[in-house]
Amino acid sequence: MWAELSAKLLNGTASAGEGLDLSLIGQLLGHKDAGLAIQREVLASHRLFRLPCASKTPRLRVLALAAATDMGSNTPIEFLLENSDIELMVLYVIGTADLPAPLPDHDIAIVIASDSDDCRDALQKIGAAALRWPRPLLNPPQRVGNLDRDKLFRLLDGIEGLAIPATIGAARKQLAEAARSAAALAEIASGLAFPIIVRPRGSHAGVGLARIDDAPAMRRYLAESEAKDFFVSRFIDYSSADGLFRKYRIVFIDGKPYACHMAIADRWDIWYLNAGMSGDADKRLEEATFMCTFDIAFGRRHRTALAAMAARLGLDYFLVDCAQTKDGALLIFEADNTAVVHNMDPPGIFPYKPPQMLRIFDAFAAMLERRVADMRERAA
Repeated sequence: MWAELSAKLLNGTASAGEGLDLSLIGQLLGHKDAGLAIQREVLASHRLFRLPCASKTPRLRVLALAAATDMGSNTPIEFLLENSDIELMVLYVIGTADLPAPLPDHDIAIVIASDSDDCRDALQKIGAAALRWPRPLLNPPQRVGNLDRDKLFRLLDGIEGLAIPATIGAARKQLAEAARSAAALAEIASGLAFPIIVRPRGSHAGVGLARIDDAPAMRRYLAESEAKDFFVSRFIDYSSADGLFRKYRIVFIDGKPYACHMAIADRWDIWYLNAGMSGDADKRLEEATFMCTFDIAFGRRHRTALAAMAARLGLDYFLVDCAQTKDGALLIFEADNTAVVHNMDPPGIFPYKPPQMLRIFDAFAAMLERRVADMRERAA
């Protein structure tokens, strides 16, 4: 596909949609700079895209407001609406162009740009127009901005039953000083000491994420990283009694939490693809149990913390990656609006996943319908 679409782009026959497809494929193949360059070229002349709909007469029209950024920094909303009778349009909001006037006709809009630095201009532009938006606008930009790692821990601080370590911004120079003397960590944040978690600011999916146990390890980390700015936080050992680590992804829709997945591994830096879930029947059984009993087990156990977190964030749709501490608190790693919720896992291996994913998709569609109905009722 990369070769075919590249040829069409070079000879001038590629459509704008095919150009965006090529940008995404390039990023998936590891050609991030090339993919983003193609995206910039496409968006210079075309910013509104209509995705295929399962119905010729859609019951709703959704306008998703995206930023010109990498593939991990906009909500992959197309997964949530796949095979539905809801029409999805994606409008890319860029700093060099005004929002279209009039806006594309729609029933409801949702901000899918993230809190990342390269989405700030888009969020600011959407925020300036939000008060006069003609239709319901979900995930307002000022609340999306609260998901940034160094804001989130402050917003969630003090919630009963919830633990979230302070995440502090640190310049490379500060970490270089800590590589010479562990005492320098206290200058970044009071009480901060090895072991710590370090990641480049703006990174996704574990890129550049590392546990640093001492000053020599910090020197090695900086020697391998070209980043200039980082986030640091204290390391919390969240291993279970069996020595394994368990990380949960929970999606919130209109304030209600739903189980999305559970990853189990013998390493602390888990994401689903490195946990070996597809090759371990015991792990899959535990994940299936987590999903099937969520409302009466995990969800009930952490009900107070989950409800308080949803209320403080105030977002219509977001996700959290979390775990449980050794004393039973809900440990929050991050919250965002862009993590992937999908129904692509093979049902022969994960038979319990399609019903749960469809439940999430139905809840998302129901929220859209509810918000549209509420606005129409107020207008009447």
